[in-house]
Amino acid sequence: MKPMTPSAALAAVIGSKPMPRTEVTKKVWEYIKKHKLQDAANKRMINADAKLKPIFDKPQVSMFEMTKLISTQLS
Repeated sequence: MKPMTPSAALAAVIGSKPMPRTEVTKKVWEYIKKHKLQDAANKRMINADAKLKPIFDKPQVSMFEMTKLISTQLS
């Protein structure tokens, strides 16, 4: 897997070091779990906090939509 460079918004969550897409997703999940951002009623939904809102552009996304949105933040 080729290392990808995160955008400034994504770097605020996972750090600015280039890493493979799989590692980026793993780090975002670590952040979500650490800050308890999974919706309590529906675990497939992720609630955006101040750092994730610029990446998601909305207050809540599904876990499947999240990976697509993260991809747009990588170059």
